[in-house]
Amino acid sequence: MREDAAGIREYTLRNAHGVTFRFLDMGGIVTAIEVPDRAGRRANVVLGYGSTREYRERITKNYFGATIGRYAGRIAGARFSIDGRVYRLTPNDGPNALHGGGAPGLEAQIWQVRPFTEPGVSGARLSLVSPDGAQGFPGKLTLTLTYRLFADDHVRIDYTARTTRATVLNLTNHSYFNLAGAESGSVADQRLRIDAARWAETDAAGIPTGQHLLVANTPLDFRAERRIGDRIDDRAPMMSAKGGYNHAWVFDRARRGSPSVVARLRDPESGRTLTVLSTEPSLQVYTGDYIDGRDVGPGGRQILPRAGIALETQHLSDSPNRPAFPTTLLRPGKEFRSTTIWRFGLSDR
Repeated sequence: MREDAAGIREYTLRNAHGVTFRFLDMGGIVTAIEVPDRAGRRANVVLGYGSTREYRERITKNYFGATIGRYAGRIAGARFSIDGRVYRLTPNDGPNALHGGGAPGLEAQIWQVRPFTEPGVSGARLSLVSPDGAQGFPGKLTLTLTYRLFADDHVRIDYTARTTRATVLNLTNHSYFNLAGAESGSVADQRLRIDAARWAETDAAGIPTGQHLLVANTPLDFRAERRIGDRIDDRAPMMSAKGGYNHAWVFDRARRGSPSVVARLRDPESGRTLTVLSTEPSLQVYTGDYIDGRDVGPGGRQILPRAGIALETQHLSDSPNRPAFPTTLLRPGKEFRSTTIWRFGLSDR
């Protein structure tokens, strides 16, 4: 564990293979995941800054590695209602609220960290109490975020929460992956598979229209593994307003209980693979096309658009205003639960 001058602490989990997982007590921010390539060379595979000062000052710019909440994604008009009462958030994305709005969210809070070990596991349990009214959301939330690094090189992320008042909640982690190495350049040559036949159509502001459209015969068809860059600059209407990928894929089956596979990322050169499993009903994939190049990584290299790909397991944007979407409502006496697994491995090609 390391502590900076401002008191922010970085923790490290390790397994017997030399895989390391580093995170901050601020926001549970994932700062590095070091995994081997097929030749045994380890490299960090997530984007991030070189100092905790940069995380303190710039985390809401690109959310590198951050825990997002209280609401991951967008809420239209920065408002929603529960039981007839309207709640207003602070707009920070035009008229809409992105990742909870303009007030500091979970990514900026200091969580209490308790490292632990279990058979074959190096772990840490992070806890936080978010007060009633934080970011404009009702209810005092008692949150737990648990990281586990397993002996077989997978990371499990578990979220639980309880509230004192009816509220909405949507949590995710905003790490950007580059399996060739965090400062190796574009992810365009890496291969992606997404186990979904539909995507959530949005308007130009990223707000869902309510339509879940088929991916077949579009640049969003990743049902079979495909190079990320093959159609990333396609002129199809769903791409032109976005600039790269910034879309939500919707899963046909309910995802509750045990996590199931939602996506797989592979780097042919290094052989590194990442399989993502989750209990969540959608996957937001973002290739960082709004990254402006003003940030640098720990090695001093400029972070450019498409330097990483975010695979955000979560509920859909604007679900609080969309009764037809899977609910994000959490009431007193109920417990919020969500699990995502990042399973790292190697391919022979």
